[in-house]
Amino acid sequence: MTENDIPLVSFFKRLLDPVIILGLLYLVITVQDELFTGNYLILMILTFFVSSYVYEQIDLYRNLHVGRQLAYAGDIFFGWAIIVVILMLIGQGTGLRDEFSDHVIFMWFALAPFALLLSRMTAYRLVFNFGKDHEVRSAVIIGSNDPGVDLLRRLTLRSNASITMCGFFDDRDQVVRPSGLHCPHLGAIENVGPYVREHKIKTIFICLPMSPHPRMLCLMEELRDTTASIYFVPDIYTFDLIQARLDQVGGVPVIGICETPFIGLRSLVKRGSDIVLATLIQIMLLPVMFVIAIGVKLSSPGPIIFAQRRYGLDGEEIVVYKFRSMGVCEDGAVVNQAKKNDVRVTRFGGFLRRTSLDELPQFINVLQGRMSIVGPRPHAVAHNEMYRKLIKGYMLRHKVKPGITGWAQVNGFRGETDTLDKMRSRIEYDLEYLRNWSLALDLWIIVRTVKEVLKKDNAY
Repeated sequence: MTENDIPLVSFFKRLLDPVIILGLLYLVITVQDELFTGNYLILMILTFFVSSYVYEQIDLYRNLHVGRQLAYAGDIFFGWAIIVVILMLIGQGTGLRDEFSDHVIFMWFALAPFALLLSRMTAYRLVFNFGKDHEVRSAVIIGSNDPGVDLLRRLTLRSNASITMCGFFDDRDQVVRPSGLHCPHLGAIENVGPYVREHKIKTIFICLPMSPHPRMLCLMEELRDTTASIYFVPDIYTFDLIQARLDQVGGVPVIGICETPFIGLRSLVKRGSDIVLATLIQIMLLPVMFVIAIGVKLSSPGPIIFAQRRYGLDGEEIVVYKFRSMGVCEDGAVVNQAKKNDVRVTRFGGFLRRTSLDELPQFINVLQGRMSIVGPRPHAVAHNEMYRKLIKGYMLRHKVKPGITGWAQVNGFRGETDTLDKMRSRIEYDLEYLRNWSLALDLWIIVRTVKEVLKKDNAY
């Protein structure tokens, strides 16, 4: 059992760390007899998001075996140093730095990492009982295949001192043995029981399909005569995994192979960043949007805002807003994509489309919670119904909210997709975004979007 199996540690990872940091700030403010103002509340909100993200990336919650406490403490202090730098940069850029007491901030910066270290070490002492020697568990693998290779690689990368891998069992000729399985071949599967009993093996990892095959039934019956802990390692490598994770449904353990990345704390980070950025952008660009609205109204008859039905989160229909750039407002069963030199596009509308200024009203969609700043671009309902029949996995992009910009757009797939191959490539980038999401990736996409817009390519 690792620390990730224990609810107390998971609780620290998701909630108590930020609470300790913010609680310490409030305590320091009180001790210094300072007035708790709205600026301190803003600092607390920023710190919550920044600290949650930084420590998630550093991955502090590793196994705390003897000799690793120093490295663990180093990661805590290193992570806090990054948080301090980020907060200072935000403070300087927004002018909030001058609103806080130097004594409060300095004391908080100095004490926070020690408070974090103390809380975590206390938790681990309660859970793992540091006063006792850690038991080293001997283990074997049944099956020489990709799941076995991946299991061995992960245990090696984590330098898991509590498990000693003795070798693996497999009936097949070892000429076809995977190259990454760097441990001894101990024999055929029928030899597992005697070996486990003789060598007092503590842990068995079964990397074979769990089925009522006679060989598997015989193996399970044989292992009943041992005291070893038995773990089934499923072969999920034949699937196109998106945010695969372990979970429980009604108390039944399940393996999620296709899930949204925005669950729990990640959902809070994503939504919080959307609200903050969308609000700031709307405030800064409000005069620009007012001028554009006048320009749209004067350039051609029709509404200023073009509202079109799109598919949003989980494939539900949403209404997406844009500044009208055409003389028509298509939203029926057939919608023709805008093309280069499209006669439907007004002169002023062409300027809006080239500069992507027609997308600005979608920040209202973001604040409504219908869209995100970064995510797969929403397509017209008519296009969705067409492409979902032609492209495998097309609807998986709707596991997240659609975005104003996305990974596909900054990789050259912005604007018209006049061939099926282009749309298929766009979908591949969208799914890659789902697999690899992080707040840093979102920020990088936003930066690259600005660069792409300035190039004025592929937007008609």
